[in-house]
Amino acid sequence: MIYVFYGKEQVLIQKELDKIQKENHLAELDITEYSLDTDSLKNGLEDAETVSFFQEKKMVLFTNCFFLTASTKKGLIEQPVTLLEEYIEHENPSTILVLVVPYEKLDERKKIVKALRQKGIVKECNQVSNMNAYLKELFQGYQISKGTLSLFQERVGVHLELLEQEAEKLKMAAWDQKEITEELVDQLTIQTIDLDIFALIEAIVTKQKKKAMEMLEEMLKRGEEPIMIVIMLANQFRMIYQAKELYQSGYTEKDIASTLGIHPYRIKKALEKGRRFENERLLSLLDQLASLDYQIKSSTINKRLGLELFLLGL
Repeated sequence: MIYVFYGKEQVLIQKELDKIQKENHLAELDITEYSLDTDSLKNGLEDAETVSFFQEKKMVLFTNCFFLTASTKKGLIEQPVTLLEEYIEHENPSTILVLVVPYEKLDERKKIVKALRQKGIVKECNQVSNMNAYLKELFQGYQISKGTLSLFQERVGVHLELLEQEAEKLKMAAWDQKEITEELVDQLTIQTIDLDIFALIEAIVTKQKKKAMEMLEEMLKRGEEPIMIVIMLANQFRMIYQAKELYQSGYTEKDIASTLGIHPYRIKKALEKGRRFENERLLSLLDQLASLDYQIKSSTINKRLGLELFLLGL
């Protein structure tokens, strides 16, 4: 069998690899990995064509298969793709061939991509299709309320690797009781800068200048760079504007997430904030942030003072 897993979420790709390994009862010795940014496809295919002497099945894993994308990444060795085309037509039934592409999408114009879609199983690993189900699975075997689960996601964000890391931390702390509480989530999880930025925007939206200044002070105390806060604010306001424009044009939340390449949860939050802003106001804020970015980088204003004046002027 031939599998292709592509996308930016390494966590999802690893889950697919683990699933194949478990279903086929493969030990680590039954898996051979070739990194195709430095290894030759030819050598890997020769391995794939060889019958396993120890098990009924073996896995040949090709990682960094950039030749399946439109990427022009420098320093990659040229791969003999025609050999892979030939293998697809006459694959070894005792070999599970897996190609991993750490890239957002495949180049569908390529003959080899079409052949892989026709003969193999191709799966996108860019984002979770059902975040609630994914989060529940993270805490399988533990009691956790719907509200606590929402709090966990709000604090940690949507980065899968960080979600898994923070979930493991909570499960270790609740090993005896097997219950994840809101207090535990508040005490142990990392609050991401994304959440801080959304909270700061919420204070801006509701014109709570004092609260906004207090939040800025707290972020600076934690070591966040003012220029990074400016960039993050601009990114969030830009996303709010784009999501609002597309929604007003008739796009659904799912369509907007797909068009902008942003997780649906973040789009939902952006649209909530967007209802509080006129489009012209969002464009004005983006102009102000672009000007502040230039002033800070050209050293014409103190970076902290510039941010404080921006917030006071809202």
